[in-house]
Amino acid sequence: MKPVARFLVWVLAVALVALPVVAVVEGWWGSAHWPLRTLRVQGELQRVDRAQLQAVVMPHAQRGFFAVDLEAVQQAVDKLDWVDRAEVRKHWPDVLEVRIREFRPFARWGQDRLLSERGHLFPLRKLQVPAGLPLLDGPETRVPEVVALYNQAREQLADVGGIRGVALDRRGSWSITLRDGTQVVLGRNDPVPRLARFAPLLPALQSGHPMQRLQRADLRYTNGFALVWAKVDAANPGTQKLPATLTTAPGSNT
Repeated sequence: MKPVARFLVWVLAVALVALPVVAVVEGWWGSAHWPLRTLRVQGELQRVDRAQLQAVVMPHAQRGFFAVDLEAVQQAVDKLDWVDRAEVRKHWPDVLEVRIREFRPFARWGQDRLLSERGHLFPLRKLQVPAGLPLLDGPETRVPEVVALYNQAREQLADVGGIRGVALDRRGSWSITLRDGTQVVLGRNDPVPRLARFAPLLPALQSGHPMQRLQRADLRYTNGFALVWAKVDAANPGTQKLPATLTTAPGSNT
């Protein structure tokens, strides 16, 4: 047999072996003979829409067991609302398994984002946000510090109704908003010691002014703090802002 003929025979033999393999891998033939019939979802899903999940997975699953692109499926699932992380596997003979970890919202972050329990920020978009989440804000690089101060303030101010949120502005100044709307300004330096000195005094300050509501407490003073009160009229739900008063903090040496 001539060399050219032998080469053509060899190419034909390789093609006859390779084409079925390619057909299976590419889904040309395997989707009919080895279809994926079962979508198994793992994870405690409370907010991920199962109908949307199935809709984004099925076009990939139709390629069959051998041809399905697991990475493409994972990327599609990762784009769904409330998905923090997705893992995709297949199990012989016909199971596609998707394991999902949901975002667990811990707080609102600024105007358009949410903070998860694992410390990740993600876009708010049109998500239905659970009521009662605290409002936190600050640079992305300072997330752990903002959360730490929030947790500390929540514990220290529990006796006065708790707090609504914590913010760190662009100048590096800290502030806390109580549940009743009172703003507590801590400033840039030593926010934790300032809060620790002020927190035990706040219940007595509030109880000592039954006809007034504390609107603002400025703790950026060396030996005291400035308080702004609002006069509360029982017959009129409106309030009248009163002049600020400087109060000396007992035992303060800084």
